[in-house]
Amino acid sequence: MNGDKLTHFDDHGAAHMVDVGTKDVTARKAVARGSILMNSKTLDMIIKGDHKKGDVLGIARIAAIMAAKKTADLIPLCHPLMLTRVAVEFAHDVSPSAIHCTVTTETRERTGVEMEAIIAVQAGLATIYDMCKAVDRGMTISNIQLIEKTGGKSGHWTRPSPE
Repeated sequence: MNGDKLTHFDDHGAAHMVDVGTKDVTARKAVARGSILMNSKTLDMIIKGDHKKGDVLGIARIAAIMAAKKTADLIPLCHPLMLTRVAVEFAHDVSPSAIHCTVTTETRERTGVEMEAIIAVQAGLATIYDMCKAVDRGMTISNIQLIEKTGGKSGHWTRPSPE
């Protein structure tokens, strides 16, 4: 933690939505990432486009975008934001068999856009799980994390590289 008090609680400890009305509107951006591990046959099916339910990654991309737009409906104290951009990228590794989802969200607002990126990654990966669970119930969603954020009073932050 950065030493500041938690802002979602008032002086009496009650949860409240933070007043951002006096903050400056600035360009803000966030990048989040996560992965889903699966067996190699499942990965192969997704990459080849052989899934009988359709384009797994295409549908997961739309789910991620939709989730970013609905974040304030899912996270109780999150402000609704006018998103100016949501970009979803998928990459895969064959060892271990995994698909990585990276989401970039952008806005011009008075508060950050990190939650939108994180929720979008979760929804994209959960959609992959949902579409493939009939052939691989052992898939594992992991390592969902904020990678970078820019804008606002706190400025630019980047996740430190693992040692």
